[in-house]
Amino acid sequence: MPSISPTPEKPAAGLYVVATPIGHLADITLRAIAVLSGVDLIAAEDTRHTRRLLDHYQIRNRLVSYHEHNEARRTAELIAQLEQGAAIALVTDAGTPAVSDPGFRLVQAAVQKGLPVFPIPGVSAAITALSAAGLPTDQFTFVGFPVRGRSKRREQVAALAHLPYTLIFYQSPQRLVSFLEELVEILGDRPAVLARELTKLHEEFLRGSLAQVLADLQARESLKGECTLLVAGAQEASPAHGPQELDAAIAQALAQKTLSLKELSKALADRFQVSRKQVYERALELKPDEGCDDV
Repeated sequence: MPSISPTPEKPAAGLYVVATPIGHLADITLRAIAVLSGVDLIAAEDTRHTRRLLDHYQIRNRLVSYHEHNEARRTAELIAQLEQGAAIALVTDAGTPAVSDPGFRLVQAAVQKGLPVFPIPGVSAAITALSAAGLPTDQFTFVGFPVRGRSKRREQVAALAHLPYTLIFYQSPQRLVSFLEELVEILGDRPAVLARELTKLHEEFLRGSLAQVLADLQARESLKGECTLLVAGAQEASPAHGPQELDAAIAQALAQKTLSLKELSKALADRFQVSRKQVYERALELKPDEGCDDV
C-alpha cells in the first residue's frame, strides 16, 4: 500500500476532531492526513498505537497522551495551548473521538471557551456496521457500551424495549454472550446482526435472531475482536397480541426466574403496549405461591 504524505500546511488555530481507521489503514481521508501532518500537536488516546498510523503515512509530529485516566488534567493543558493560538488534533485508537471514546470533555471545554472546533469526519464503527447490517437505517438509536451494573443494565435495556428503531450497542467479546442472554429475555427474540472485526482481516457479520446469534457464539471456544451489535426495533403491537399471548409471555418469564417482577413488567408492557401496572398485577396472579421476592 503506497504511503501518502502531503506537504504539511499550517491549519488554522483550533481543535481538530480527527476520525482514524478502525482497522484497515487505508480508511483515512486525505484531509485527515493533511491535518495530522500540519497541526502543532496531536492528542492521542494511546500514543504508541497512533504512532504506528503516523509512521505508515510518514507523518512526523509531536504526540501527547489523552485518555480517561488523565483527561481532566490534560484538558486544562490543551485548552491553555488552544487559547494561545495552537492547532491541536484529537484522535483515539480507532474511529471518531468522543463517540464511546475519550474526547467529549475536551470538545465541551473548547466549545465553552468559544474556541474553534473542526470535525474531520471519517470512520465510525456504528455507522460502518449499520451500513452493511441489513436492518432498517432510516432511524436508529446509538446506545454505545451498556452500563456495567447488572441491575442498571437490565433497566437500561428495558427502557429501550419499546423503541421502534434499530439499536446499536458496543460490547466487549468477554461480556457479549451474557449480554445477548439478557437481550433475549428482555427484548424477545428479535432480528439482530453482530459485526465483528470491521474492516480487518477477519471481518465477520453474524445475521439472524438474537437467539441464533447467541447460539452461534455459545458454540465457539472463544470470541475475540471489536464487536458491534445491532438489534431490530420493536414491532408495532399486533391485534393478535391479546390477553392469552400476554399471559403466555408472563408465564414464560416467570418460569425462567431471571427477571424481577419490576423488570418483567417493564419489558412486557413495552412489548405488548399495555401499562406496567396491568402486567405487574397479572404477573402476581400467575406467579406460583412462593411469596413475593420482587427485589
